[in-house]
Amino acid sequence: MSTELNTDSTRVNKIRKNARLEARVTEEQKHLMERAAFLRGQNLTEFMVAVLAETSMQIIKDCELLQLTDRDRQAFVDALLNPPAPSDRAYADAQWYEQMMNK
Repeated sequence: MSTELNTDSTRVNKIRKNARLEARVTEEQKHLMERAAFLRGQNLTEFMVAVLAETSMQIIKDCELLQLTDRDRQAFVDALLNPPAPSDRAYADAQWYEQMMNK
């Protein structure tokens, strides 16, 4: 069991818990989870909360993280290093903005 998990588990235990989750599982699933919890040095509730939190964070990270292909990455870097010249419209908009802000 990592120190990070111990620290998180301790911090979670000090926070007042007022929400409840319930789940129905098969006997086999329960025995599997109890064995995994034992191997992590946690009771079943601590294990379930920790695993659900870890998995939830990973799913959110995976869904929110932008992943680029090599081709996409190269196009992005090229655009940053060699940006196109501003259009006439962009120049006009910049001048309008400057006039508005200097009033």
